[in-house]
Amino acid sequence: MERGVYFDAWYPRQHCYHPSLPPRRLRMVDDLVDYRATVLVWSALGGGSLSLPYLEQEAFGDVGARARFYGFVNDAEFIAACQARGIKVLGIVFEAQGWEFPVELDEDETTVLALNELRGVGRRGWLGLREFSSDRYPRLWPSVSTYFPDGLVNSDGEPVTDLIEECVARDIHGNPCHARWVECPDREHQCFYMDRNNPVWREYLKAVIRIQVDAGVDGVQLDEAELPMGAMQYGACFCRDCTRGFREHLRALPADRRPGELDGVDLATFEYGPWLLERGHDFRIDQKDAPLFGEYYAFQCRAIATHFAELAEHARAYGRERGREVLVSGNFFNLDAHYLPLAEQVDLIVTEMRNTTYRQPEWYRYAAGFARLVGGKEVVVVENPYGGVVPELVTALSQGRGHDLMRLSLWEAAAFGVNMTVPYGSWMGATLEDSFWAPHELLVQVQDFVAATDGLRSGAVGGNELAVVHSVPSLRDLVARADASDNLRNARDTSVVVPYRVTTEALSRAGVPFDVVVTTDGELQADRLVAADLAPYRVVVLPGCWWLTEQQVDVLVGYLDGGGRVVVTEEPARNLPDARTEALRRHPSLSRAALDDTAAMQPDGPQVRLGAPLAVNLHLLADGSLACHLVDHGYDERVDAVPGHTDVALAVRVPAHLRTARRARVVRPGEADLVVPVRREGDHLCVELPRTGVYTVVVWELGEGSA
Repeated sequence: MERGVYFDAWYPRQHCYHPSLPPRRLRMVDDLVDYRATVLVWSALGGGSLSLPYLEQEAFGDVGARARFYGFVNDAEFIAACQARGIKVLGIVFEAQGWEFPVELDEDETTVLALNELRGVGRRGWLGLREFSSDRYPRLWPSVSTYFPDGLVNSDGEPVTDLIEECVARDIHGNPCHARWVECPDREHQCFYMDRNNPVWREYLKAVIRIQVDAGVDGVQLDEAELPMGAMQYGACFCRDCTRGFREHLRALPADRRPGELDGVDLATFEYGPWLLERGHDFRIDQKDAPLFGEYYAFQCRAIATHFAELAEHARAYGRERGREVLVSGNFFNLDAHYLPLAEQVDLIVTEMRNTTYRQPEWYRYAAGFARLVGGKEVVVVENPYGGVVPELVTALSQGRGHDLMRLSLWEAAAFGVNMTVPYGSWMGATLEDSFWAPHELLVQVQDFVAATDGLRSGAVGGNELAVVHSVPSLRDLVARADASDNLRNARDTSVVVPYRVTTEALSRAGVPFDVVVTTDGELQADRLVAADLAPYRVVVLPGCWWLTEQQVDVLVGYLDGGGRVVVTEEPARNLPDARTEALRRHPSLSRAALDDTAAMQPDGPQVRLGAPLAVNLHLLADGSLACHLVDHGYDERVDAVPGHTDVALAVRVPAHLRTARRARVVRPGEADLVVPVRREGDHLCVELPRTGVYTVVVWELGEGSA
């Protein structure tokens, strides 16, 4: 498993200013080695969304003798220093961000005296994409023609001299949109929300990627990977290229799929924005009820997949031109279904979870299931400061408290199959003047245990007997309603019942381990469910799965015929004719349960019996061993710790090849491994754990411990 670091290295008690990250020092590399880091995300070379010359200064600029005295290096030198210690560095491409900053220059406009944070000196102006693309400061920066000798030409064949005016996302009234989540409200700077559907912006992003590759990055991370779908929170996008692309999408629809609202409409000249306004819709209020919204969403899903793939291929191809293989990743935020085609294009899945809480095993299991669908790729998670617990955790840590909460943050993810990054001056949003740091010794302890137990984890499919199906088409609208909020708040509407979430939260809180199987509609993502996907499980739960493909129905029936058990919370596959689903709905091994009835979801009895309220996940290892990972979320604020439990009885139904095991190994942080005797009760192996803490692993191994 990768061990990631969220390596912004922004300063404490100061805003986290996009897009430029603070200068790097060699001492930082020593810290990263202490944290057992294997990969850095959001870590280098972000200044391309200010300008290409600025990005080159980040990459190759002279940091000056005074800074060298304390080990400061430019980004290319930092990348090389990390690579020498076996740490991969991903360059960050802030795709959605187009920046303009207040600046103070000398009278000759050859030297920057102040940028962003002004001092009241020199000549006041603006510095950013607009000035770069118009060659506003020829004595300060190289000309835009240095990077684009043939110039930049838009989709109408017009020369482009203002990147922001050309490439910004626009609302239905033509107003430019801002990326509000990165603009600091007490600063003058401006971040415009750019649109990757515009070919000019894609050409610019390719130039950013080339500079990053030249600087030696191991990989390229495409932030805001769903660009421009994120602009929908601002009522966008109705720029020329989105409008034209949507028109072409509608014209390409077969006649029998064309929405009735388009009857009599001339699609050769169709303009979606004016058409909506005529019907009283502004694409902000009740957006999802706007006419043609479903088709607009489908158009953007296809566009983001196409254009993400274009940039990913460019990064790889340019890397090969430079004689090496370049990795590609992105930011897949909350792992919504529209990211699935994008995830196909990457080597590593990076997700900035939408809501960071103190207890979320069910989300990590979904993340592992998401990765399983696209080939079992590794997942690296970073926290999100909006709509979660991060600000209060940072405050607690600054007061010397919350150490067990920090341990939980990292160990919980590892137990449930993904990697949670170490925060290293990581993002605290645009409104708080702070960044996320944790005590060094605490992080070293946590990461030492993660590294030491890496061999005790498997991928998305482990030893769990129960699988929960996450049906994308069944849940998409409910998830969208529940999570309808801008990304300055990331609020969740808990009045919206999302069946999958109810079921998986109930299972995790009841200590029932499970895997997640993600199914799609066959259009957004190919329908890949086959018999082998369900074969490892004793029972498969379908919460709210009212929409299934015929292939999925056939796989489920075959699974039932082969001896499996299916539990549904409502009639499955109501989208299909009754005759097509009768074999599934009437099968004697199909049963029904309430969304939170975890006992009914285990018709053969629980796989795990546990004498304490712990969260559980099972990992079946390559050598046949079984590792039971136990996480204790019982943090007691009064003592500022997870007190743990003593004399905990644990019984696990194990595969047949392990039922003769006589001993188990108990692995806990900071302690020598403990061997405990095993008692067999039918198919279950039972042990008594003298003590549990935040994280405990129990391992049944083949070999000397077996009869």
